[in-house]
Amino acid sequence: MKHIITTLFFFCLFCITATAQTNFLDKVSIEFERKVSYWGLIKDLNPEWFEQSKERSPKEVISYYTFTGDANQSIYKQTKEPVIPRNMWYESFGEKNIVYNDYKNGVSTASKPIFEQTFLLQDSIQKVSWKYTNDTRNIAGFECRKVIGILNDSTGFYAFYTDEIMISGGPESISGLPGMILGLAVPGLHTTWFATKVELGNTTNNKDLVPPTKGKKTTRKAYIDTISKLVKDWGKQGKRLLIAYAI
Repeated sequence: MKHIITTLFFFCLFCITATAQTNFLDKVSIEFERKVSYWGLIKDLNPEWFEQSKERSPKEVISYYTFTGDANQSIYKQTKEPVIPRNMWYESFGEKNIVYNDYKNGVSTASKPIFEQTFLLQDSIQKVSWKYTNDTRNIAGFECRKVIGILNDSTGFYAFYTDEIMISGGPESISGLPGMILGLAVPGLHTTWFATKVELGNTTNNKDLVPPTKGKKTTRKAYIDTISKLVKDWGKQGKRLLIAYAI
């Protein structure tokens, strides 16, 4: 009987330890590689102009971002700007976004520079309609499930999330899945975000986990309305900018 009790004690201790290690995965710092297929983007916008300008434009543009957070809060911002070869033309979009999410209270604060003005969005965390698939993909060592997302009833994209990291977050303002989004692809922007490195650790005392404060305060609806009016006569380019700034 004593042997059985001892065995049960060590078994329970093992279970508690394993659970603690699993819960440890809700504190992370993730590096995202944002890749824009710029040739694909400008060809989609204007095929004739693409043939004339492709040799003066970078084929793809890569920049890096960091998502830092835990189950209560997170912040996403750029850590490395793209390097554009000299004498090449590139029009950036949404590269300086900073997104802070307060998951506990369901509140998001995002600083989004557009042309010469910066907006500070203070609203509830953005809602996305999700459709789950059975496809999976390994990203940065984590098994991720593919889902299809619809934003604002019009913008479609793909996301890959893992339930091994219990944070309902992701790159930019895309979130709301039962786990961390480690991959995101927006066909309309010819742009992808994929995690290249995941570091596990305690972020509770991280001084960077504070909302941005720079910009003109507005709500998400007012912000989208402003951008819509600004680009309404810009054709495909306007639609692309609206998607870029909404995400």
